[in-house]
Amino acid sequence: MERPRRLFDGVYMLGERLATVNLVSGTKVYNEELFREGEVEYRSWNPYRSKLSAAILNGLKHMEISAGASVLYLGAATGTTASHVSDIVGRDGIVYCIELSERNMRELLRTCERRPNMLPILADATDVSRYADDVGTCDVIYQDVSAREQSQILLRNSRFLKRGGYAYFAIKSQSIDVGKRPEKVFEEALESLGGTFEVVEKIGIEPYDKLHLFAVLKKL
Repeated sequence: MERPRRLFDGVYMLGERLATVNLVSGTKVYNEELFREGEVEYRSWNPYRSKLSAAILNGLKHMEISAGASVLYLGAATGTTASHVSDIVGRDGIVYCIELSERNMRELLRTCERRPNMLPILADATDVSRYADDVGTCDVIYQDVSAREQSQILLRNSRFLKRGGYAYFAIKSQSIDVGKRPEKVFEEALESLGGTFEVVEKIGIEPYDKLHLFAVLKKL
């Protein structure tokens, strides 16, 4: 195996494969491959299963998810990407995992049981009052939610994000408006965030996922 090449804090390339350092040695989350280099175990990070992984492989430049960070993850699903975020922030960080689906939550709970820095919260991301008492001020918001009002969800949750903090926003055009060109949907979604966020970076994530835009935003 080639020697790991560091891309960001906790994120490495192993040959052509992206990976994070496994927080819970010997355990898998979604049947990903595990690799060992000396005393360190790495988990391969599948870009077809994670939009953040796809964005990194497509040239993401701003990576504010780092060791010790607190992350509010909206739309954690079964925990695939959230578990890699857990690897990156490490034991001194925390990932608040908001998920609406009870079915997804059952799998997410199993992942969180093994990862002490992941806090699962069954709630609708449109109703921040449901988890306002459980979530502290965060360094980063990560949003991957299938809903029409995606920008509004991010704005509602921006109350938890510190000033100067970053949001990683996976915009799903088909969930917002199937009748408009995706490029127009992306433009309008980002314009509606003006005044609260500035756009730092925009990345297409094809061929890993179509009709999505991955945006990095900074809270004003």
